[in-house]
Amino acid sequence: MASATPEANSTASPETIEVKPLTIHIGAEIDGADLTQPLPEQTLREIRDAFLQWKVVFFKGQDLDHEQHVDFARQLGEPTIGHAVFGHIDGYPEIYSIAKHRWDARYKPAPKLIKPWTGWHADITAAINPPAVSILRGVEIPPYGGDTFWTNLAVAYDGLSETLRGFVDGLRGLHVFEPPKEIETTEEYEEQREVRRMASEHPIVRVHPETGERVLYISPSYLRSIVGLAPRESEQLLELLWEHAIRPEYTLRYKWEPGDLAMWDNRAVIHCAPRDIFEVEADRQLYRITLIGDVPVGVDGKPSTSIEGDPIAAI
Repeated sequence: MASATPEANSTASPETIEVKPLTIHIGAEIDGADLTQPLPEQTLREIRDAFLQWKVVFFKGQDLDHEQHVDFARQLGEPTIGHAVFGHIDGYPEIYSIAKHRWDARYKPAPKLIKPWTGWHADITAAINPPAVSILRGVEIPPYGGDTFWTNLAVAYDGLSETLRGFVDGLRGLHVFEPPKEIETTEEYEEQREVRRMASEHPIVRVHPETGERVLYISPSYLRSIVGLAPRESEQLLELLWEHAIRPEYTLRYKWEPGDLAMWDNRAVIHCAPRDIFEVEADRQLYRITLIGDVPVGVDGKPSTSIEGDPIAAI
């Protein structure tokens, strides 16, 4: 079963918002919704339709504060703790700070093998029930740089040959919350990670619970190996799939402005923040809320299995 294109997923034209696609396969801006106020049910339905179709949607110039950010998220689902391992900001258990230098207390500077897919990930796929939705708000944005990439994993699945789709449909992968082998971590990081260790076995191809699309469920930052393959086989196949998934035609690069809000389908995309931000002095501060997700299900109808750790809970 091939996954649906944006055109195939589309419903009637929205009545209360304007949807402006940004690329052929992924991303759209939404105008006509004031996120500082409660939204009518019709508007929420139209936002949801656009979100499922375009995988990541943007609301420009909203300038939300923490409380408004939480209120908007709760209209769409149940928030989780800000970060399943690293916690939340003071006073707002739903919100996680995406600060430029948040890694400084976790990782020691060290030579790193950079590959094209390094840094790409879906949020917390080591959990048995990774978040369904991520909602990221830009507050302090540099005048240039500090962009974010997203790529559409449903379209990436369709872009594989029929033979390879048939093979990966039956595979499962081990997702683990741990740093790459070439990175040395701090004692503080290890203490936090030890409190909540997570590992899960997910299908390499999951069936999207709302659209029915088949999604290439491959999060490079968490997916360590393919179950049942020899180490070299696993490594080669994963690198082929990761390289394929971030082809330019499947991706979007977004230039943030202060007050922008991005909402993406964590079940159907991976994202990446390029590290060029560290080459300039300008700061970058965003805040993220994630919504509770379901347990992925493969093409064979079998759900993921937990290896270690508790499910992520709503708060």
